[in-house]
Amino acid sequence: MTNTITKEIRALLSERNAILLAHNYQPAEIQDVADLAGDSLELSILAGKTEADVIVFCGVLFMAETAAIVSPDKTVLMPRMDTGCPMADMITTEALEARLARLGEIPVVTYVNSPASVKAHSTICCTSANAVAVVNSLPEHELLMTPDRNLSQYAASKTSKKVNYWDGYCPIHDRLSAREVMIAKAAHPEALFMAHPECRPEVLALADAVLSTSGMLNFAKGSENQSFIVGTEEGLIYPLQKANPHKLFYKVSDNMVCEDMKRTALSDVLRALRTMTYEVKVPETVRKRAFRAVKRMQEITGR
Repeated sequence: MTNTITKEIRALLSERNAILLAHNYQPAEIQDVADLAGDSLELSILAGKTEADVIVFCGVLFMAETAAIVSPDKTVLMPRMDTGCPMADMITTEALEARLARLGEIPVVTYVNSPASVKAHSTICCTSANAVAVVNSLPEHELLMTPDRNLSQYAASKTSKKVNYWDGYCPIHDRLSAREVMIAKAAHPEALFMAHPECRPEVLALADAVLSTSGMLNFAKGSENQSFIVGTEEGLIYPLQKANPHKLFYKVSDNMVCEDMKRTALSDVLRALRTMTYEVKVPETVRKRAFRAVKRMQEITGR
């Protein structure tokens, strides 16, 4: 049954001149059928450089919005519309404006894990991989980072600037405790612990490397070490293992599962391509401003 659905998906992708994107946290069968798998912004940028007319994004809503921001000439589809991001939902433009009214005129650095409308109200965007570089590139001494407090505190530890931060967080990364990490390290003393910067500061303090998901893939591939504890959503273990079949990868905890990321099934992708739903659009006035914040980040980081 799975092979039949996969074949029909691939046939429809060709018929629609479409490209299928899958975030690293997606189920294995979604990653396998995708044209590209990776980090959210990386996927949007790569898809934007293709000749595809349609982008099908298997991830969460802000990711599809970002693809629409980067590629206004393409049709962007999400297989399901009930795949949101709790952290992205923790900030609104109204709340951001109110915070800035109290702080004054300072730049806003917004993590790509955010709504398009908030990106549009930001000075510049950042990713988990380039947040430190983005913060240090700004001439101002004081800034506001949104919406992830853990990523913001990590960036603050790597700069002399004053970093005000939004009190948002990823529930999956934020609930990982130092105690769970210590248990995992005791169980696998030979393994290096890779942690995502969305984790709490006390967790990052225990890490051998603090990395984005693409950073973890590169680190594991380039390391001579043969085993790793993976401090992010457990979906990343699948591409890690595929890229490094002779190395060992361990979950840091059984609780690192994003339900939103796991909702998309092959049947959803098939329906999306058959019916050309659900289309994600960003109003042009919002898109242009949001794209400016993304573009400024690219100009600074070269990505």
